[in-house]
Amino acid sequence: MQINSKLRLFDIAVNLTDDQFYGMYHHQKYHKPDYKDVLKRASDIGCEHLLISSGCLSDLKKTRELCQLSPNYYTTAGIHPCRAYELNKDYYGYMGELKDQLELALKEKKLVAIGECGLDYDRLGRSTKQEQMIAFDPHFDLAEKYKLPMYLHNRNTRDDFYDIMQKNRHRIVGGVVHSFTGPLDELQKILHLDLYVGVNGCSLKTQENINVAKQIPLDKLLLETDAPYCEIKRNHPSSKYVKTQFQAQFNEKWKEGQLVKSRNEPCKIIQVLEVMSELLKVDQEKLSEICFQNTLKCFGLA
Repeated sequence: MQINSKLRLFDIAVNLTDDQFYGMYHHQKYHKPDYKDVLKRASDIGCEHLLISSGCLSDLKKTRELCQLSPNYYTTAGIHPCRAYELNKDYYGYMGELKDQLELALKEKKLVAIGECGLDYDRLGRSTKQEQMIAFDPHFDLAEKYKLPMYLHNRNTRDDFYDIMQKNRHRIVGGVVHSFTGPLDELQKILHLDLYVGVNGCSLKTQENINVAKQIPLDKLLLETDAPYCEIKRNHPSSKYVKTQFQAQFNEKWKEGQLVKSRNEPCKIIQVLEVMSELLKVDQEKLSEICFQNTLKCFGLA
């Protein structure tokens, strides 16, 4: 669908290497790769700028290729806390190859942040707390060396994440805590660290989330989808503010040119914008431009 507006949107969280964009769901093939259609739909609603996130070495190799599809696509380089276990195999070899890929992305002028990195205590079954701590630490060295902002992940870590960030904040130029879902005190800690806040459907899942989202300062707000995850679902209280709807089919009934039910896409960033516009009482066009400029500033693209 084509939306006639002056919206300029920048989705800071697109997991475009995910199997779902290549027709695979739960290790079963349902349709051919449709990521190019996904990208076109994003462009059609005014979202021509994407941050294609990576959270491991294999991701970064793929995102570097995907970034060549547009001058407005960028990537990150880091180790997601849920992938921290990968360092156990060969720490120095893994970090050495990650750094090599990072520097290639830098030369291609596609790397804008170090991450996705951080801590996630809700998923300790994937990587232990110790493994996550070990993986998190070298990201500060990389961010300091290359003078890049950090692309951060934090889930249910109490004060551990913020203690580490506070200790190292002077070393980095800034960053964003993406897919923010925390309570008000966590938001206040992020703002105290002078970091940006990334908001998606999961950030707007409950009434408490909504109440916190209303407190995000305009100059610290970034928009995202975290596609193919974190869509705004119909049972979310925020869904009542969504105006733009998209036709979709279940993956087993996939048709070329249509969205897949329950698979989030960057085109749905317009729904996040619509919700935040209502919550913050700011015109959509104005809010989209504010967030667009915030994103350029956060990632040094201004």
